[in-house]
Amino acid sequence: MSYESPSSQAALDAAVENFIARNPKSKALHEEAVKTFPGGNTRTVLHTSPFPLCMKSGKDYQVVSEDGDTYTDLTAEFTAGLYGHSNPDILAALQHVIQNVGLNVGATTAQEQLFARALCDRFGLERIRLTNSGTEANMHALAAAKLFTGKSKVVAFGGGYHGAVFGFKDGKVAPNNVDKADWIVAKYNDLDGAVKAIKSEGVAAVILEAMQGSGGCICGTKEFLTGVQDAAKEVGVIFIVDEVMTSRITGGGLSAVHGLKPDMKTFGKYLGGGVAFGAFGGREDIMAVYDPRVKGSVAHSGTFNNNTFVTHCGYAGLTKVYPPETADVFTKTGDELLARLNEVSKGTKLCFTGTGSVATSHFVANGPRSIEDALDVTEIDELKDLFWFHLLENGFWVTRRGFYALVLGTPQSELDRFVHVVEGFCTKYAGLLQLEASSS
Repeated sequence: MSYESPSSQAALDAAVENFIARNPKSKALHEEAVKTFPGGNTRTVLHTSPFPLCMKSGKDYQVVSEDGDTYTDLTAEFTAGLYGHSNPDILAALQHVIQNVGLNVGATTAQEQLFARALCDRFGLERIRLTNSGTEANMHALAAAKLFTGKSKVVAFGGGYHGAVFGFKDGKVAPNNVDKADWIVAKYNDLDGAVKAIKSEGVAAVILEAMQGSGGCICGTKEFLTGVQDAAKEVGVIFIVDEVMTSRITGGGLSAVHGLKPDMKTFGKYLGGGVAFGAFGGREDIMAVYDPRVKGSVAHSGTFNNNTFVTHCGYAGLTKVYPPETADVFTKTGDELLARLNEVSKGTKLCFTGTGSVATSHFVANGPRSIEDALDVTEIDELKDLFWFHLLENGFWVTRRGFYALVLGTPQSELDRFVHVVEGFCTKYAGLLQLEASSS
C-alpha cells in the first residue's frame, strides 16, 4: 500500500524536475540503452524513474556520475562494495593474478584451499563450496538439503529474498521463482506460524535471513531466530541462514551475534573482494552430497567457481582488509550512525531499521518506529522518493528504496554530514513528516 498527499506530490514533482535538469547525460544514455536492453538495463534493481543515474567511475568511498557529480557511496553495491572502489590490497591482488597467475587455469589451485579455509574458520563451517553468486549459493544449499533429507518442501518467510529466483515480496512466492509448488511462506518474526510451517509434512529445509536485507533491513528477534532453529532441529529439518548480506556484521556474521548454529550458511557479496562470488557450507554430512568420491553424490558445477581473481581477491579482503577486529569496529560505527539517524528523525514519519553497517529508511503512515515485519506497515512511497532525490542533491548515492550500506574507509566527517542532511530533510519537509494525532 502507498499513501499520498497533494503537497508531497508537488514537492516530488519539483525534485524530479531538478533531477532531470541536472543529469542530461544520464538521460541521453538511458534513451540509448532502451534500444538494447528491455527497460534500459540488465539488472532490475538499478532501474529508477524518470531514468537511472549513470555512474562513470569510483574511487575509494566515492562514485562519479556521467554528468560529472561526485557522490559519497552509501549504496556500496548492495553490501558487496564494502572495500570501496580502489582498496590497495585488493588492487595488489588483482595485479598479482594478472601478472603472475593467469586468469583461468582450468584446475584446482592451492589458493582456493587457502581461501576456503579462511572462510570456514571465520564462519564456523565444516565444509564449503564456492559459487558465483548468492543466488547460486542458496540454490545449491537448498538442493543439498533436499537430497540429504529426501524431502522437497522449503519454509521461507514473507519479505525474504535469497537471490534472483528466490523472492517472497508481499508474502508470496514470486512469479519467477523456481519450484513454486515446494515453498511454504510463513510470516517473519511470527514464531508460532514458523513452527507450524516447519513441522508440516515433507519439509526439507527452512531458510531465513537474520536481518531481511532486501525486505527493508528488518531484524529477526532473538526469540524468533532461536525458536526457528530449535523447531528445525526437533524435526530434522535443515536450518539454513542466508548470510549473503549479513556476513559483514561483526567478525562472525549476524548468526554469531545471535549465537545461532545453523546446519548450513550461504554467502556472497563483499567476500569475493569485489569479484562475483558466492559460497555455501556447513555440516560435513550434508555437504557430502557434493563429494565426488562418494557413490551416489551429485555434481556441483560452475566454470568460474574457483577462478583465480576471486580466490586471491577474496582471501586478501578477508585476511588483510576486513579481519574480525576490523569488522567489529565497523559494525559499532554503523550502529552509532543508525542511532543518530533515528534520533534526528524522532517524532516524524521517518525511521531507520537495520543493524551495523546496513540499514533502510522507512516512511510509515502511522509512525511506528519498531518494525518486526515490513508487510505490517504502510510505506509512503512519495516521501521515500522525495528523500532519495534530496540525498542525491546533497551528494549521497543511496538506493531508491532507502537501503544503505557503509563503505569501509568513509570518513567520519561524511557520516556526520549524512546525519545533518537527514536532519535538514526533516526540517525542510516537517509538514509532510508530521505524525498524525492518532499515530502511536
